[in-house]
Amino acid sequence: MTEKDGRADFDFFVGTWKVHNRRLKERLKGSTTWEEFGGTTVMRKILGGLGNIEEFTLERETGPVYGMTLRFFKPESGQWHIYLANSASGLDTQPAIGEFKDGRGEFYSQEYFEGRSIFCRVIWSETTTSACQWEQAFSTDGGKTWETNWITTFERIA
Repeated sequence: MTEKDGRADFDFFVGTWKVHNRRLKERLKGSTTWEEFGGTTVMRKILGGLGNIEEFTLERETGPVYGMTLRFFKPESGQWHIYLANSASGLDTQPAIGEFKDGRGEFYSQEYFEGRSIFCRVIWSETTTSACQWEQAFSTDGGKTWETNWITTFERIA
């Protein structure tokens, strides 16, 4: 492993976390109404540190949603490929791809939302070993403007 190749980028996130979610009730419709709900997540490293797996439960008003995130680091590009699956919408086969710079992770994907092609951006910020933040935004204009539609804050469970 080279000193700064990125495979340790998510080491801050290993462990068990309590989460607080704020999610727009309607996305890409100009909504300003948020739903808030809790949850838990557990992340561990896999593949000798070249990946990690996160299992989570979201305690939504409509009932629990179970999910997992698989992250794979590609040393040749220095980037992460991130895949998501959950009990509400199944497997998202289009990875978000990106990397960390100066403690901030940015990951992008092109995907379909309600029948149209959009860009999705995920940002990891304020990362420490006891707290961090994740946020998701969508763009319908090729990334010129973004609608943040989901913000999650994490607090480590001792």
